[in-house]
Amino acid sequence: MTPDPAHLLPFLLAILLIELTPGPNMGYLAIVAGRFGRPAGFATIAGVTAGLAFYMLLSVFGLTEVILRAAWLYSLLRWAGVAYLLWLAWDTWRGETPTGPGDIAVEPSRYSLAWRGFLANVLNPKAAVFYIALLPGFTDPARPFAGQALGLGLIHIAVALAIHSAIVLAAARASPLLARLSDGEGARVRAAFAIALALIAVWLAWATRR
Repeated sequence: MTPDPAHLLPFLLAILLIELTPGPNMGYLAIVAGRFGRPAGFATIAGVTAGLAFYMLLSVFGLTEVILRAAWLYSLLRWAGVAYLLWLAWDTWRGETPTGPGDIAVEPSRYSLAWRGFLANVLNPKAAVFYIALLPGFTDPARPFAGQALGLGLIHIAVALAIHSAIVLAAARASPLLARLSDGEGARVRAAFAIALALIAVWLAWATRR
């Protein structure tokens, strides 16, 4: 399970660049933490991390490549991801019944947030592309692939978890300010969050085209 030491530093640099590049996970986590606070953000991180682990394990057993080689399955996954992000945008736009002055939405349950984070990540084909396109370039062909892929995948998940946590902590600082907004101001902020999610959906459709 130990990665090739010669490839470890280049791999770390590569995943740092990838994870620091704005994308669906980063945008969604910032929106959730900004709306509902730190606990909600970390619940969403749990789902996102489970989604990464899902694709990592598929790559270890060689199943990710099967998904990417089937054009119809890739397209289905891609458009399902876009549709899901658009649904989240609509759900954010319409909001829920406020519980008091300044509330911009009723917070979903932790389970619901984790499940949404999982779906948002699993329905993002870029996650599958990452494991099938990047991992083989940092493995030693003379050694078993599965063990190396598992080790590198766990490193990637750890780095992603650290970066996602930093995003949630930063975005959650805005949550108390949002809670003090008037109903009208809260509705405008909710609309801005919804538009941001819709733009992320458009970006995903563009970035995953073939």
